[in-house]
Amino acid sequence: MDEENKGSDIFVELAKVKSDPVPIKIEDDKTSISSDEGEGTLTVDVYDDGDDIVVQSTVAGVDDDDLEINITTESVTVKGTRKQEKKIEEKNYFYQELFWGSFSRSIILPQEVDPDHSTANLSKGVLTIRMPKLTRSKTKKLKVKAAD
Repeated sequence: MDEENKGSDIFVELAKVKSDPVPIKIEDDKTSISSDEGEGTLTVDVYDDGDDIVVQSTVAGVDDDDLEINITTESVTVKGTRKQEKKIEEKNYFYQELFWGSFSRSIILPQEVDPDHSTANLSKGVLTIRMPKLTRSKTKKLKVKAAD
C-alpha cells in the first residue's frame, strides 16, 4: 500500500468511529447511569441575592409533586419527571425537541447555605430555590479565665 492510500484509510476509519455512537457509562458515588437511559439535565441560573444563594430553573410542564429537592450545606440537587399527557407515535413528529421523562441536576454551591431555612417556589413554570447563606465567623474570641 502506498503512502497516499494509507493516509486516506485513517480518515475512513475515523469517519466510521464518529458515525457509530457508543453509550458512555458514567459512574457516580450513588448510582450508575448510562447515557442511553434518557435522563435529562436541567439548565439553571445560580446567583447571589444578598443574604441568599438562589437557584432558578425552568421546569414547565412539571407538577410540584413530581419534583424532589435535596439540599446540604454545600450542594443542591433537583430531580423530577416531566410526563407527556398524550402518547404520540414517532412517525407523526415533524420536530421533537422537548424532553419528556426523568431529569436531574446537582450543583456545588459557592458558599455554605442553611438547608433547614431554604425554600422552593414553583410559579409559571420557573422553579426558584432560595437558600440562606451561612455566615460563620472565621475567628472567635475567647475570654481567658484565671485559674484559682
